[in-house]
Amino acid sequence: MKRIVLAGIIAFGGFLTANAQCKTVTTITENFDAWKDINKCWTAKQGKAMLYASDKKIVFYSMTNPGENMYLVTPKIKAGKYTLTLDISDNGGETALELFSINNTSDVKSYVSIAKSSKITTGKKTFDISLKKDSNLGLKVLLNGVHQAVYVDNFSLKQKK
Repeated sequence: MKRIVLAGIIAFGGFLTANAQCKTVTTITENFDAWKDINKCWTAKQGKAMLYASDKKIVFYSMTNPGENMYLVTPKIKAGKYTLTLDISDNGGETALELFSINNTSDVKSYVSIAKSSKITTGKKTFDISLKKDSNLGLKVLLNGVHQAVYVDNFSLKQKK
């Protein structure tokens, strides 16, 4: 019995330690080069499609499920004004990107749009973001066709002075 209790305490302690490492940030600079999977401080919400790290970038892939709401969610960010830049491209067709402030990553009702949905065109995108309270930032990608993909790289979030 003592071993079971001790194993439970150790497992629970490990869980708390892993979550404690994901602190609220004021800067994110990520090129995804070292990612083999989605980083534990980030969240991938993919529905029936696929959202994964591959070839030194993040890939949103529709498979045979166009229209899925797919989100890549950052670690929690301190309230304030920021500039977000990222490289984004697709493999053709109708694709769109929208940004969200997220208070609770597991409650889609807490996702509030902070940048209107815009068509994805290849290149560097820049957004001015204002977060009224500490929250996560969500990138929502909409893929309207079968076997469509969007690629995100060189994600940089810097606080404005």
